[in-house]
Formats: sequence, C-alpha cells, structure tokens
Amino acid sequence: MNNELLKASLAELIGTFILTFVGGFAVTIAGQPENGVIVPALAHGLALVSIIYTYGHISGAHVNPAVTAGLLVGGKIRIDRAVLYWVAQFVGAIIAAVLLNALVSGTNVGQTTGSLTATAPWTAALFEAVLTFFLVSTVYQAAVYEKAGNMAGLAIGFTLAMSILAGGVYTGASLNPARTLGPALVAGDLSYLLPYLVGIFGGGIIAGLLQAYVFQPAPAAPGKPDYPLTEADQKKARRR
Repeated sequence: MNNELLKASLAELIGTFILTFVGGFAVTIAGQPENGVIVPALAHGLALVSIIYTYGHISGAHVNPAVTAGLLVGGKIRIDRAVLYWVAQFVGAIIAAVLLNALVSGTNVGQTTGSLTATAPWTAALFEAVLTFFLVSTVYQAAVYEKAGNMAGLAIGFTLAMSILAGGVYTGASLNPARTLGPALVAGDLSYLLPYLVGIFGGGIIAGLLQAYVFQPAPAAPGKPDYPLTEADQKKARRR
C-alpha cells in the first residue's frame, strides 16, 4: 500500500468517526421535545461540511460506503481504493459508537432508526434509498464534476441536513451504511440492518450510474484530467 492511499484511508476513518460521533451524540438528545429532528439534522450536516473541507483534499471525504459505491460504479474510483475506504469507514463508525457508548452508556447510542424501522423496515429502506440517491447525486454534480466549486462542501452538507429533516422521524435518515452499522452493533440490535444496507447501497449505486452515464457533463478537453478526486490523482493525471 502506498503512502498516499494509506493517508487517504486514514482520513476516511477519521472523517467517518467524526460524523458518527457527532451525529450519534446529537441523536441521543434528539428525543427531548425542544430538540426533535432539527438537532441531528444540523449536527450531521455541519459535521459533514467540516469533514469535507478538512479531509476532502486528502481522500475526497466520502465518509460513507454508499458514496464510495456510487463513485465506484461510475468509474470515478479504483476498486482497491474503494475496498480500503469501506474498511476504514466501517471501522471509524464502530470506534465512534463504542466511545459514544462508553461516555453515555444506555440504550440510545445514536442508532439511525425511526417510526418505520420496526413496523415496516423495507418501507424504511425505500425511504433511505431515495434520500441516499439525493446525497450521492449532489456529491457527483457538486464535487466530482466540480459544478459547485468551493461551495461543494456546503451543498453536500446541506443535502444531508435536508434529508434528515425530511426522513429523520421515519427512518433515522442514515444514508450511510457505516453510520447505521456502528451504533447498531454496539446497541446489539441488527434486526433492521439488512433492509437499511440494501436501501442505502441501492440508492447510492443507482445515483452513481445515472450521474456517471446519463448526466455526466461534456468530456474534458484533450490532456485535461477527468474529474480527479484527490490532489494526488490530479498530479498523476498531469504527469500522463
């Protein structure tokens, strides 16, 4: 493993840790009447904005296995990088959930669940798929295709916050398999895991295929790299 890929994977681990840690803590207080779904929406959205501007130049700041899957099917990331990102993302989320539980031990460790999770898990999965589709689509257009410029982090973070405001009450609005798995493992409740993984990965993959093969902008001029994800990728493209 080269140093660049190792650093990028570490950035993904730390970024996913931050998102799960901050988001999980926000969920633990979301049950208070004065907070509701607004606190988790703001916490996740603002955390993602911070992560993107902090680690985006190192790894692309996916911090979400569904985003990585969407970029993989669209040919925007190599399979070896994607696999390492997935490992880092899941490990980061699990560590965050373990630490969260150690700090505020209880039944609520920031699980991404809502009113549909227990009663209609596959309906919840469909909801998650639609919301994840929105998120990965924004990642493509705002960041991969660079249509939002320096505002890409805000566009992506706001999309996550928007999705949680819409779906938080019903599904927890995870949009992130790692964000779901970490707290579910620590809480000891994996009953909803399969539907959520199917829905979230499905939404991300569909968005990746649509954005890469239908809504992709015109090809770059000859000699210009096509939508590199990291500074290292840009340097490699310039050397070709």
